[in-house]
Amino acid sequence: MTTVTSPIAGRAIGLSAVPDPVFSGAMVGPGTAVDPLREPSVAVAPVDGVVVSLHPHAYVVVDSEGHGVLTHLGIDTVQLNGEGFELLVNKGDSVVRGQEMVRWNPVAVEEAGKSPICPIVALEATADSLSNIVEDGDGDTGTVNVGDTLFDWQ
Repeated sequence: MTTVTSPIAGRAIGLSAVPDPVFSGAMVGPGTAVDPLREPSVAVAPVDGVVVSLHPHAYVVVDSEGHGVLTHLGIDTVQLNGEGFELLVNKGDSVVRGQEMVRWNPVAVEEAGKSPICPIVALEATADSLSNIVEDGDGDTGTVNVGDTLFDWQ
């Protein structure tokens, strides 16, 4: 089993609340989403593994079980052409959970007219292979911290 943890701090909202039909319809895969705190921050690795895809706005880490986890920093942020994002690792790097991956600013993303909401997706998974999915924060404050469990993947 793979435990996927939050790469950013914010409020878990679930994929259905993502303002993009590809993510909200789980076409990329099941998972959840986090509406980030509005402050400059660093997105971290949600699992131990190897960076197999790396863009300023998104990255995929594949763990030892072959599970690929996509972290997408904002919606339509590919259109920002890397502006406001700083890569802190390289494609092919081995990373550990919590390792800094990309420095970014959700406020700048919003100011550019994009949503800063971040889908965290289990690539090539089925919905029934995930459990304990966090979709509404912790219930009291609605927040998730970096490193909090988002879902388990069988």
